[in-house]
Amino acid sequence: MFRTLLKSKIHRAIVTHCELHYEGSCGIPEDLMEAANLCENEQIHIWNVNNGERFVTYVIKAPRGSGIISLNGSAARRASVGDVVIIAAFAQVHEDQIGQHQPRLVFMDEQNRMKELRAEAQNPPQVSPWPDRG
Repeated sequence: MFRTLLKSKIHRAIVTHCELHYEGSCGIPEDLMEAANLCENEQIHIWNVNNGERFVTYVIKAPRGSGIISLNGSAARRASVGDVVIIAAFAQVHEDQIGQHQPRLVFMDEQNRMKELRAEAQNPPQVSPWPDRG
């Protein structure tokens, strides 16, 4: 059996361009594509932190080191310049390989530069906010 697992994530990138009259896609700088293990034309999910929109498109290459995160075509209607987004891709992993699977998690700074690269998310809070539950 195969399971769908997180393969790549660019966490908290800032949208720099929204180009409605362009072929649909998301421009991501080549250096960030490499760090996140994304390839051109790969399907990605985009989650807009500012407005809650969630949509699917594909990657196109933006210039290396440019910091560009461009939403194009109909995706441009789902965000505004300055919005914070999470970009994710998934992979089908055979259950025999789940223990070896490590996603590439790229954490961004306020200028769309990579500030950290990890293979796992940090644990959520371990204490319940409700005293009677935990």
